[in-house]
Amino acid sequence: MKTLSRLFDALKQHRTRMLLGMGCVLMTTGLYLATPWVLKFAIDSLKESVTQEKLLFYSLLIVGLTVIQGVFRFLMRWLMIGISRRIEYQLRGDIFEHLERLPLSFFQASRTGELMSRATNDLSNVRMLLGPGIMYSANTILITTFTIILMISLDWRLTIVALIPLPFISYGVRQFGSRIHRLSEESQSRLASLSARVQESLSGIRVVKVFVQEEHEKEEFDRLNCDLKEKNMDLIRVTSLFYPTMQFTIGFSTVTVLWFGGRQVIQGAISMGDFVAFTVYLGMLAFPMIAMGWVVNLVERGRASMERINHILDTEPDIVDFPNAIDLDVGGEIEFRNLTFAYNDTPVLRNISFRIPRGKTLALVGATGSGKSTLAQLIPRLYNAPPKTLFIDGVPIERIQLRKLRRAIGFVPQDTFLFGETVFDNIAFGVEQPSKVEVEKASRIACIYKDIYGFRERFETMVGERGITLSGGQKQRTAISRAVIRNPKILIMDDSLSSVDTDTEEEILRELRQVMRDRTSILISHRISTVKDADEIIVLDNGYIVERGTHIELLQLRGRYDALRERQLLEDELAVSD
Repeated sequence: MKTLSRLFDALKQHRTRMLLGMGCVLMTTGLYLATPWVLKFAIDSLKESVTQEKLLFYSLLIVGLTVIQGVFRFLMRWLMIGISRRIEYQLRGDIFEHLERLPLSFFQASRTGELMSRATNDLSNVRMLLGPGIMYSANTILITTFTIILMISLDWRLTIVALIPLPFISYGVRQFGSRIHRLSEESQSRLASLSARVQESLSGIRVVKVFVQEEHEKEEFDRLNCDLKEKNMDLIRVTSLFYPTMQFTIGFSTVTVLWFGGRQVIQGAISMGDFVAFTVYLGMLAFPMIAMGWVVNLVERGRASMERINHILDTEPDIVDFPNAIDLDVGGEIEFRNLTFAYNDTPVLRNISFRIPRGKTLALVGATGSGKSTLAQLIPRLYNAPPKTLFIDGVPIERIQLRKLRRAIGFVPQDTFLFGETVFDNIAFGVEQPSKVEVEKASRIACIYKDIYGFRERFETMVGERGITLSGGQKQRTAISRAVIRNPKILIMDDSLSSVDTDTEEEILRELRQVMRDRTSILISHRISTVKDADEIIVLDNGYIVERGTHIELLQLRGRYDALRERQLLEDELAVSD
């Protein structure tokens, strides 16, 4: 029941509609069960004398009961299914909102396609549990209970004969139910793996085509699709066996009642009307018994899916506002004090200490894996730095409201990501109600303005998924525009000029110097040309600061920075000679 506790809390919010819906279930059941009772009186009455008035009265009574029952059945479905749709809407919003709050580490450990499967397919199964599952469960229980009571009132001995198979049905439901739950869980897991694989294949379609791996991807898809099919076939085999078993048991009961009840009528122990009504009630028990299998399937699939959804919702975000967080107007001064940071107990940064005064520019260089990007990601708290090791304007970063901190930062990540919207929408992503003038100004600073005006639709050009229609340099410059338009107090550029040529790089840096003059900036790059004008340059190696100073000071050291410069000069000469 712990699995479904979140759903019970959601149902409490709709208790009024739920009570009305249950009332309609009760009325529908009562009217449904009243019809055979009317039929009983009709047959016994017509046995005495057959008149047109009697036929008309009982016919209209049955029709009237059926019409009223139809009205309540409509209200029952409208209310109960409506509740499931409302909770589905609420739960979908909760899942998305919670996913937005989870840290990067969660997404690094989870596949996107699998998360999408939980937010779509699993959520649909939960909706079916809440709507048809609850509605038909209540309907089945009420019909079964009151039908048995009415059957006992007609003839208790005949009822005992009819209910002899009931223990076998109960045992079958329990056995089939556990197998259906296990197979449903495995089926949803296979579907999630298939969804994840499709998402990855389509996202990396260019890599697939370049490496001629279409056949390999097709074979992998066929393998996962076959696994899903086989698991679904196992589930179908179990449910297919369940329904005939129920029908056979009910059929056996019907035959027994016809033989035993027929003798009762011949002997005059019960009237023909009672026997007909009893037989109709026995037939009515067939629906709950058959529906029980469908309901068990719905409930078990819903439970399995809710377990998978709970895995997301029960994951607590570890990057949140601390209780004593303050609403600080960020100025831009950044200071690291003896910071050591590790991923999964593996140190990435070791004993890092430096200060960037407000309005100054710091550059980070170093080999791949030296910790440059990690250090940059600690500033907007994409990861949590150890307490009292990172300060903004003299305040420990963990004491600053997260939203306030991030609004003061313009971040251009190493892995450039664009949304499948227009160029305008991508540049204006982090700004509320941006003007065209602001967007154009930001595009000019990033030197993407001329490229945009070369597009047919200009700023309304759709960039495609992840910006697939743009070149690498165009995507990077669009991302720079997106960071600049926010007018941030802190600007972080993580190797964001790697895909542009040196002439364009110089033009962008010339424009950015005007922007960076009034704000704290951090430049991460492998190119000396990108960082040479920074106020201070730090060289990282294996998480340690090994060199620091200005461009001239570092060249005079004849150390790693100078070696990096010499290597790049050699590469440029070789490129020219080619």
